[in-house]
Amino acid sequence: MSRTGYEEKQMYTELLETLKSITPEEREILKGRTQVDESIYNLNRSMIVDCKKLLANGQLIEMRPHTRFIHFPKHTHNYIEVVYMCSGQTRHVVNGSEILLNTGELLFMSQYATQEIFPAGEEDVAVNLIILPEFFGLVLDLIGAEPSLIRDFLVDCLRNTRHDVSYLHFKVADVLPIQNLMENLISSLLYGHYSQRLNQNTMALLFLYLMNYTDHLEIGKEHLEQEITLKVFQYIEEHYRDGELSQLAAGLHYDLYQLSRIVKSVTGSTYTELLQEKRLQKAAFLLTTTGLSVSDICMDVGYNNFSYFYRIFKEKYGVTPREYRLRNLKNG
Repeated sequence: MSRTGYEEKQMYTELLETLKSITPEEREILKGRTQVDESIYNLNRSMIVDCKKLLANGQLIEMRPHTRFIHFPKHTHNYIEVVYMCSGQTRHVVNGSEILLNTGELLFMSQYATQEIFPAGEEDVAVNLIILPEFFGLVLDLIGAEPSLIRDFLVDCLRNTRHDVSYLHFKVADVLPIQNLMENLISSLLYGHYSQRLNQNTMALLFLYLMNYTDHLEIGKEHLEQEITLKVFQYIEEHYRDGELSQLAAGLHYDLYQLSRIVKSVTGSTYTELLQEKRLQKAAFLLTTTGLSVSDICMDVGYNNFSYFYRIFKEKYGVTPREYRLRNLKNG
């Protein structure tokens, strides 16, 4: 039997009340402590929060309520941190950009993000997810290889390589599936309900939803080239059949050559290569989920030349479109 809306609201209220509880660390702050307790985070002169202090041996992910009532000075992490705002708001400065994180919003930070956090009030309830890069290995497999800023962010975190995009701020308070997934993940980590594999699957679903809401994403004004590239990905998603970079450049009031250079610089691929990748992925999806003929699929994804489509499809997948369909039908 499915839960009613009232029951779902009650469950969330109970979870929120648990997270609002004053922690021992916060009690010390309310008694007069004016600085962060360095022993909890292993903060020292390097100002690096150490995952070894926050994760037990063998753990890849942990959750802890954000500590309120105190200022966290500028610091970095040797792990990936995700902040989810359960209620109220918190104010952060990440890599020089001020971020106001409101209820229902998400902030992802890589190992290279520098963060400062201003004091939060009692009703400003957030949770911090402490995540080692290895946790995202399965997540990447599940979300597929489609190029996106989100996937690039994860890959760079896994490789522990510095990238221009060190944080992602998602304003998704109005997206109910994302809110439900975050509630499930928080509940699982708080009460130990589910296995790590299920938590990874939940995270993968979360990213799949987030990839459909990149128009709700902010990455900071200092990352203009990444924001422009994000618009290119959004344009390809919506206009992969007939989208031309010249049309987008005109819409953005951008020089076509300059826009082409930015796309190549940020993604390592040309616009044409990104467009082709999207078309072929869509074709592969239609081959396995519909009964459309190969020629109809060829036209549907934007190709008028069947021979050309046939050749590039085989180059990417190693088989012809018909063989691809038959192979997946057998596997299914």
